[in-house]
Amino acid sequence: MGSPLRLTVLQEGPSSTGRSTAEADADADAAWLATVTVFEAAEAAMSRFRDTSELTLINRAVVEAVERGDQPGFVRPTPMLRRALVAADRAHRSTAGRFDPRVIGDLDRLGYRGAALATDGDAARTAPIMRPDPLPVIVRHGRDELRLPRPVDLGGIGKGLTLRWAADAIRSHGIEAFLLEAGGDIVASGVGPDDDAWSLGIEDPAEREPHVVTAAVTDAAVATSSIAVNRWTSGDRTVHHLIDPWTGEPADTGLLSVTVSGPDPAWAEVWSKVLFLSGRTTIASEARSRGLAAWWVTDDRSLEMTPAARSLTTWVASEAGRSG
Repeated sequence: MGSPLRLTVLQEGPSSTGRSTAEADADADAAWLATVTVFEAAEAAMSRFRDTSELTLINRAVVEAVERGDQPGFVRPTPMLRRALVAADRAHRSTAGRFDPRVIGDLDRLGYRGAALATDGDAARTAPIMRPDPLPVIVRHGRDELRLPRPVDLGGIGKGLTLRWAADAIRSHGIEAFLLEAGGDIVASGVGPDDDAWSLGIEDPAEREPHVVTAAVTDAAVATSSIAVNRWTSGDRTVHHLIDPWTGEPADTGLLSVTVSGPDPAWAEVWSKVLFLSGRTTIASEARSRGLAAWWVTDDRSLEMTPAARSLTTWVASEAGRSG
């Protein structure tokens, strides 16, 4: 998934846990190995950049069927990929189509290319489609089989799901207090240092300060959608990877970044993207109506947040006089 991975484990003293320091270290080592194993399995299943990933092979079969004028057939994905595809479909339906994993062709067209899918150029993948796309993300057949009407990209939600599964694997080793980070998305489990909440900084997308705000979270996930990353030049314009599925173009919503904290990393990822797409004029009302803890930076570099986010906030750069 191209994300730096870091695990921080807090260990109580041996007298309070009944375990020796060596045993605690062994548990931490096992938890790290389990984390890496989960992420490697997720890469093999879901990466759109890996030529031999399970998702790439299925997407390729979908494109080849479209090129032939056929309907893609049903497949039986491995449990990990099936769960991810079902979750992506649920997120698509729950957000009225604003979360849509089928923008893979738009990303390729704009230059953010993954593994090649089409055998004759990329015509089948980048051909104009109705927007919003009336087709479902998946069509299920029984419990284990499904069909993809169009290729999908599981990038953001895939990372969130992998964080969820890795956190479960860490807890299976008896570790409850830890911080798991993958490319800016975070799971903060249990209490942090000194029996307090974990203190997390939200990066400044304008890169004027290291952080625009810090928040104290316990047993929560944090995910950010930002145009500060995955930004490049396509033709004569600068574009980014946050695609509006109703236009097929990089979203221009008056926002630079949106961060959401919630109980689950996959849904935090989904809502950060959906709120980014909702735009500067409506993000506050939508986030508040859903009770989301959300912070966002506007294109004039102002920081705003919901009441739920304010209750978690411990420091704001602008209020400390550190932003212009």
